[in-house]
Amino acid sequence: MTRVAPKVRLKPDTTYEVPMVVTALVLSTCTLFAQSPGRWITNTFAPLPQPEEEYTAAVANDRLYLMGGNRGNRKEWPRHVLEYDLAADRWTTKKPVPFPGDHMAAAALGGKIYVFGGQAEAGIKQPLNTTWEYDPGADSWRPLAPMPTARTAAGAVEAGGRIYVVGGNVAGGGTVGIMEVYDPAANRWDSRSTMPTPRNHPAVGAVGGKLYVIGGRLAAPNIGGFTASNTDVVEEYDTVTATWRALNKMPTPRSGHGFTTHQGRIYVAGGEVRDAHMDAIFRDVEVFDPAINDWYRLPPMPTARHGVNLAGYANRLHAIGGHIAFAATGGTALHTAAHEVFEFTR
Repeated sequence: MTRVAPKVRLKPDTTYEVPMVVTALVLSTCTLFAQSPGRWITNTFAPLPQPEEEYTAAVANDRLYLMGGNRGNRKEWPRHVLEYDLAADRWTTKKPVPFPGDHMAAAALGGKIYVFGGQAEAGIKQPLNTTWEYDPGADSWRPLAPMPTARTAAGAVEAGGRIYVVGGNVAGGGTVGIMEVYDPAANRWDSRSTMPTPRNHPAVGAVGGKLYVIGGRLAAPNIGGFTASNTDVVEEYDTVTATWRALNKMPTPRSGHGFTTHQGRIYVAGGEVRDAHMDAIFRDVEVFDPAINDWYRLPPMPTARHGVNLAGYANRLHAIGGHIAFAATGGTALHTAAHEVFEFTR
């Protein structure tokens, strides 16, 4: 009788003794679970010229665009638009955001950036239903058909020529799983099935025609109280079958994190947490690979922060800006200009 070796699954940051008879199989199938080789580079790339706690970020035409910022206790909303050329390592100031607001959602399509919702008054009192198109080539803004549901702190991601806006907070601070899809070619909105886990401040990504909603905040918009809590839930939406399913959870529950999709994987970094033990910000960088429905880790960012902005280009992952204390404590003085880059060696 032939004995079948037990399956062995490696998890990040865990040590196993693997029987010799299955070592070859493990090495051939579980390489991605190890930390990806590379190193963090600091004090080399151009720092963020106008630090803010939470920009709305989008990548288009090999450039990262940072828009708005968090009003906090200031009388005026920041209306910055900064362009970072990922190839040339150069910042350029562009035409300001044409409306007051923060915590918008944004996604790029066809070289243009679409910006959705946000809040028009601090404290989630007046969520916006606005849709704006920013054309980087012309450095111009124009309003488009409004969202059916006004909300803030949602996620937006493009797939198949349409942009899906999911989750967020509505008037009064309620957290929703609503998903609405915008068709820029027709300037029209439609509804899709509701996300199983309502949340705000999620990470989102799209790979192979499927959408991924990762982590975020439950119950309330503000992490500073004890009503809201972070989640590690990962849910996938299939744009063909219009169905949701749960996938392997993120290693670290978090919200207020930065995220980007690069070469078929979704990178999540930073964020913040409040629980009975601590108020804290994260350095962790975790990577979701939809092809294997699992996670691995990169070495942590040199600078812990929430509201960090991520962008992938060639063999580099850029981590830019953010706030280096929990829930905006310390005010604008603790907005960071840090621009740290993880360089992959393979």
